[in-house]
Amino acid sequence: MKKLILILSLSLFPVQIFSQNIDELRKELSKIITTKNATVGVSIKGIENKDTLSINGNMNMPMMSVFKFHIALAVLNEVDKGKLNLKQKIFIKKEDLKEDTWSPIREEFPNGNMDLTIDQLLRYTVSHSDNNGCDILLKLIGGIEAVQKLINKNGIKDFTIKVNEEQMRTWENLYINTTTPIATTELLEKFYKGKVLKKATTKYLYQIMVECSRGITWIKAGLPEGTELAHRTGISGTNDENLRVAMNDIGIIKLPNGNHFILSVYLKNITESREDTEKIIADITKATWNYFIQK
Repeated sequence: MKKLILILSLSLFPVQIFSQNIDELRKELSKIITTKNATVGVSIKGIENKDTLSINGNMNMPMMSVFKFHIALAVLNEVDKGKLNLKQKIFIKKEDLKEDTWSPIREEFPNGNMDLTIDQLLRYTVSHSDNNGCDILLKLIGGIEAVQKLINKNGIKDFTIKVNEEQMRTWENLYINTTTPIATTELLEKFYKGKVLKKATTKYLYQIMVECSRGITWIKAGLPEGTELAHRTGISGTNDENLRVAMNDIGIIKLPNGNHFILSVYLKNITESREDTEKIIADITKATWNYFIQK
């Protein structure tokens, strides 16, 4: 009977007994990452409650395909200015669809020479990480300089983009495009609050990030099934020495109470297996989720 009474009392007061402060979360995250063969950078921020935490938050990290979020911002900024239209058709030549790169567009239209709307190109690029779609969009807005300019204009200084997806097929170039976890979180917050794009384009980009089909075993795996996650992933391959340049996942997560938190996770110089690296991201996410649901 005494055991039963104890169990009942615990269930009546879960927040008071199990609540965790931010320092405890930091300790938990440190335990997850300290023994791993990778350099890990994490930035966390509650959008509504303002709780913040970072580990290696100001460290420059290779972005990989995370930069497709930044490129989408630049494309949609042109839409906001009336220079582009989501329904506008772009002719895709066969030579635009490079071989030996991740490209659902090429898989679906191997012969090219067809039209896709800017909306379709953004969905292929943001939701499905199409490398060819990414470079086609970059050409459309005048290249990487337009992206660099927009991100800097929005107050984000720790961001460098100098190469596109085709150029990143060279191993050394994988390290060139960089940002920091904190800079990423700052940009995601500005974006979510409508400070980068207009209301309609903000809502549009948020939704196609929710529809992201990549990284199912990364941040998404650390969240309860059905949780709303708007995110963008990035990953490199490995070299002959089993070194992976980077694996990243950044996103905005919706809590059961309607609040949101931002999580930016970057890993670089990784020699863990792919499965173990994915688990690092999922474990970081799970610990962060557990912290915020107790707030």
